[in-house]
Amino acid sequence: MIAMIRGIIKSISEGKIKKVSASGRSDETFDDREYFQHYGFTSRPLKDGELILIREGNHIVAIASDDRRYRIAVEDGEVALYTDEGDKIHFKRGKEIEIICGNKLTATVENDVEITTKRAKLTATEKCEIISPDIKLTSDSTVEISGDSKVTINSDTKVEVNCDDVVINGSKVEL
Repeated sequence: MIAMIRGIIKSISEGKIKKVSASGRSDETFDDREYFQHYGFTSRPLKDGELILIREGNHIVAIASDDRRYRIAVEDGEVALYTDEGDKIHFKRGKEIEIICGNKLTATVENDVEITTKRAKLTATEKCEIISPDIKLTSDSTVEISGDSKVTINSDTKVEVNCDDVVINGSKVEL
């Protein structure tokens, strides 16, 4: 006979087989039981989160977990990954993806990154830095560099401006 058991997580241990220890009804405890998860997805729920276990005879396997303390609300058809710290990736209605990260977002790509969009905006409140051995900006109309203080171009070898019309405005121009 197969039975479903609701449990409360006591601990999770990582390894080749992820194991969970949990409590069920007042007289039930489950120690070092396999915690089965979907391919490509893994999580390590916090202590006191909820758990669903399946029992078939003496064999007990955990198949799902949840933690209503941190669960976020989603609309019909939406999907989200989230943590207890407030980080999330939310696939929303209207073909929108929202990523919220508290401290650092890192993407490591071995070869190429391509982004194609109608408009792009990057806002950094303190500093924006691009490090590359070669940078090319291409525009069919305008490339604008502006700032309230100064724009500096440093080169150890050569700065080249190829243009039919060059306009330099300012109260002080040094060449």
